[in-house]
Amino acid sequence: MSFESLWGDLAPVGRQAGGGYFRQPFGSAEREAVAWFVEAAQARGLAVTGDGFGNLRATWQAGSGPAVLTGSHLDSVLDGGAYDGPLGVASALAAIDMLRDRGFSPSRPISVAVFVEEEGSRFPTACLGSRLATGAVDLDRAATIRDADGVSVLDAMADAGLDPSAGSDLLNEVGCFVELHVEQGRTLVHRDAAIGVAECIWPHGRWRFDFTGEANHAGATAMADRRDPMLSYAMTALAANKQARLADLSRATFGRVEVTPNGTNAIPSRVTGWLDARSASEEVLAQMVAAITAQAADRAGRDGTAVAVTPESVSAAVDFDTGLAARIAGPHGWPVIGSQAGHDAGILQQAGIATAMLFVRNPTGVSHSPAESAELVDCLAGVGALADTLALLAGDPP
Repeated sequence: MSFESLWGDLAPVGRQAGGGYFRQPFGSAEREAVAWFVEAAQARGLAVTGDGFGNLRATWQAGSGPAVLTGSHLDSVLDGGAYDGPLGVASALAAIDMLRDRGFSPSRPISVAVFVEEEGSRFPTACLGSRLATGAVDLDRAATIRDADGVSVLDAMADAGLDPSAGSDLLNEVGCFVELHVEQGRTLVHRDAAIGVAECIWPHGRWRFDFTGEANHAGATAMADRRDPMLSYAMTALAANKQARLADLSRATFGRVEVTPNGTNAIPSRVTGWLDARSASEEVLAQMVAAITAQAADRAGRDGTAVAVTPESVSAAVDFDTGLAARIAGPHGWPVIGSQAGHDAGILQQAGIATAMLFVRNPTGVSHSPAESAELVDCLAGVGALADTLALLAGDPP
């Protein structure tokens, strides 16, 4: 079966009228995408297993020894694009088809993984499925993680027919991991290359800023008498923008905000904003977040409000296995580039599994948006690149 056929079956799942995707973890669209994966894997004779958290692994049982693992995720951000995650899953299945068409016989098993809740768009921890599978997040910590409606992630898993208490053996007997992903930027466009290999992931994280004040009437309350947390939040969002521009190779974004009581004619009592911050180094990231926090506290003091800052998901810098990256990129001359976005591959690398990433060119660089795209010719190049890589790692290349 061709990549085009696989993609044609998967692409409509969770797509909204406006073109964006809503595949929230353990929701109906994401579960439909998971069912698509299981059916496609079983149609190829792959042995499908799962863990108590909803992560899946489909294995081409061949040879012996630790498996070569590939794959990605199927969930999306709110109103996301088609390629972020699913491209890596569909390409993995298509790469297995390609290897079989070549007559390739692996000397070790090849597995395709699907990790749940990579985006952290429902529950406030990015790469949650791979963190649970590696033990980076344990059950006690998972029990505290809730979505915006107060539903715990463990309850959501149980409602989906899973048993989180069973834990995970998904990564047993895994020798290395290779994740294919659409590039979330334009480095490959500038390099005039369809395929790239990752060398690192920037340190990054999410911090919740809770501003509290006093609810009051929008008309009857004099400006001098207000304790308005919206002002404290607004200044903090501007401070984040300024600090990121002043820092070396950094990003800072307030992309989500909740207001209570959220009335047009009422001064709010609470404003909660979520900061996404990233930098090329952990030191610069810590300094930038500290500066934003200090400015938030200073402004809150002047507004008569209060602010509390809570880190929700923080990831250290990741340097991918340099020998593995060189081995993959070298024969093809693929450029080795950095990533400012987080990935399950980073979690597995931090867990001690030798890991590499392949990127497929994104002509606009737009991601986490319905405008995210990749040309078919580049997607097919990605399938070929992944097939070559799996052949290199699972046996002699054809």
